[in-house]
Amino acid sequence: MEHQKTYNAKEIKTPKGNLIIEGPVSPEKLMEYEFHHDLVAFRPPEQQKKALIEIAALPEGRIIIARFRDTIVGYVTYVYPDPLERWSEGEMDNLIELGAIEVIPAFRGSGTGKNLLIVSMMDDAMEDYITITTEYYWHWDLKGTGLNIWEYRKVMEKMMNAGGLVWYATDDPEISSHPANCLMAKIGKRVDLDSIQQFDLLRFKNRFMY
Repeated sequence: MEHQKTYNAKEIKTPKGNLIIEGPVSPEKLMEYEFHHDLVAFRPPEQQKKALIEIAALPEGRIIIARFRDTIVGYVTYVYPDPLERWSEGEMDNLIELGAIEVIPAFRGSGTGKNLLIVSMMDDAMEDYITITTEYYWHWDLKGTGLNIWEYRKVMEKMMNAGGLVWYATDDPEISSHPANCLMAKIGKRVDLDSIQQFDLLRFKNRFMY
């Protein structure tokens, strides 16, 4: 499958100033920008910036960023699922995972996350993919946001809905281990029936186990 990436951008107003939401961004462009020191959800900022540059260089890798002037204050990543996850077992070249989304505390609650998803899906090439995200409550910043698990889940679900991702049932053990965890997905308009059936088989692997 040919991986096309069409750049899109939009400006959003927030109480802390205007942000540019843009992408997919090239590795070269990412190198030019500062990476905000509050982007610490997954690893230290410098290491995370390096990881994003590596993802942006992958044929299927997509990085959409939110930037305040020349500083990245939020991002979302799309990449093939981890080889250790069940979602990679079908070896589907049209199944891509929203791997991480992060926005610094200063810009949370201003629609930044939602707009990262909206700009992601402005690229028509996303209609060729099944886009998934696996949400686990232990990754959520409950302390930083002051939200409880269910409030956070509601906010997260609303944000994903902005990108067209909706809840899907699955028997994946990690997702099933807590009711707040969930699988969300968006099936692009041009995804063929065989791929959808293959995705269904990945969602329910234990259907015939007794």
